Amino acid sequence: MRLSTLVRIDKSARRLAEILATLAKYGFADWLSGIDYDWLKSRVTDGEGTVLPNLTTAERIRGVLTDLGPTFIKIGQILSSRPDLVGPDVGAELARLQSQTKPDGPEWVRAVIEEDFGQPLERLFRFFNDTPMASASIGQVHEAILPDGREVVVKVRHEGIEEAVRRDLDLMIGLAELAEKHAAQLRRFQPVATARYFQRTLLRELDFSHERRHLERFAEDFADDPSVHFPQVCGELCSDRVLTMERLRGIPVSDIAAIKRTGADLNRFARRGGELYLEMVFGNGFYHADPHPGNLFRLDDDVIGVIDCGMVGKIDEKLRREIEGMLLAAVSSDAEGLSEAIIRVGQVPGDLDEDTLHSEVAEFLNDYVGQSVAEFDVSGALQRLFELVREFHIVLPSSFGMLVKTLVMLEGTARQLSPDFSLAALIRPYYVKASRRRFAPGQVAADIGRGYRDWKRLIESLPRDLADILTRFRRGQLEVHLEHRRLEGTVDRLVLGLLTAAVFLGSAVMWSFQASPTVLGVSLFGALGFLASVWLGVGLLLSIRKARKNPPK
Repeated sequence: MRLSTLVRIDKSARRLAEILATLAKYGFADWLSGIDYDWLKSRVTDGEGTVLPNLTTAERIRGVLTDLGPTFIKIGQILSSRPDLVGPDVGAELARLQSQTKPDGPEWVRAVIEEDFGQPLERLFRFFNDTPMASASIGQVHEAILPDGREVVVKVRHEGIEEAVRRDLDLMIGLAELAEKHAAQLRRFQPVATARYFQRTLLRELDFSHERRHLERFAEDFADDPSVHFPQVCGELCSDRVLTMERLRGIPVSDIAAIKRTGADLNRFARRGGELYLEMVFGNGFYHADPHPGNLFRLDDDVIGVIDCGMVGKIDEKLRREIEGMLLAAVSSDAEGLSEAIIRVGQVPGDLDEDTLHSEVAEFLNDYVGQSVAEFDVSGALQRLFELVREFHIVLPSSFGMLVKTLVMLEGTARQLSPDFSLAALIRPYYVKASRRRFAPGQVAADIGRGYRDWKRLIESLPRDLADILTRFRRGQLEVHLEHRRLEGTVDRLVLGLLTAAVFLGSAVMWSFQASPTVLGVSLFGALGFLASVWLGVGLLLSIRKARKNPPK
């Protein structure tokens, strides 16, 4: 074990004890579920007062993360986009994680703003409300008015949050290193790589300059679309701890009754929202990854307003092509093509049974063949596919998991507005575009060009690599490392079998030629060798029989 791992854990010993105590609290309630004494079970409750023995496993996981504070709430929100790791049930429960953090006092908020921008608060704003509108895990939001009269919201990072997050992340990486070294059942989930992914993601969220760039990118992408609006950023009042942006005046999608009172066409509004997200995903490859009802607004003239752009997803050209390939395979019921695409995209275990995977994917597709576009449940199909992938211990890229989570959340939000909403119907035109693009002359030429470059690199490097191998062989420096697993018993039996056969043949030759010394015309060494070979042979047969009854695991 590396010394740095121990140092990480030792530095946060008190926090580790708190984490273990919380885990024990939520795990302690299992055996209480069979007890009839309500007064006893009622003593064990979570932060919301719910009796722990009545909670499901997914609800307990959410409770643990909630009790452990902002860092773990954010980790849970990130994990909600990885149903291939935690399963659809846990992922759906983690998506409910919300943090209502106690807000910082106005003195801290004022000090941060004045320190970052070098001017008194009164000169920066005509009006600034000291009482925050909301306070989440990373920061709190205040309403304000600029000197020119524009209404804005000011997001300020919480006091001490960066130090707390870094401490928890450091501890988590230390525990992940221990898990990867000592817990074989967790190794396939790559705990260290996963912990470092959490670290990168959380540290980016702590820096508000990233959200600022996201808002500017979205505004640029949809500058010519009057039906969508992202808050305008006030760049002169933005830093890594402060984000100032336009305040959107509208009705949140979560308040459906208020939207109905405006006389808006909810079906049309939901469809436009779905088209917006699909354009972000398949058109721009850069999308808002948190489309829950509180982040979407109905502005005047049915314009869609989008806020909270800290969490975004990106799709590069390679992943887009793989997603299109999966879509084409699924629509054409090509089970082999879909399973091969899953294997290409994901990290598969060495003992993957590809034939069984093909048959399971075929059964999955058969359940959805023949459904009309209107009744096709995209969310259900995606979650079922993730369950299948998880059963085979395949780990998909984080960007793929985030995309699926976004589409599932999008369909759920849109169906709150309009039960008749069909995400499958909106995806259909993109399927047609993908089909045309894949077989277009330009795309075929590009594929040929990529193949040519790959072969060219291989041909150019092959002589050099072969020369290097021959040089090492000639100098006696070539080493070949072979690794075998659970072959020791097989090799031992093979050697014993060869030895038994050699003794038997040798003794038979000595017996037939009556090699001296002899007793009653029988070669003594030949007879002894024959008996020895029989004894070895019987032992070998018993060993083989035992191995068949108890195969190695």
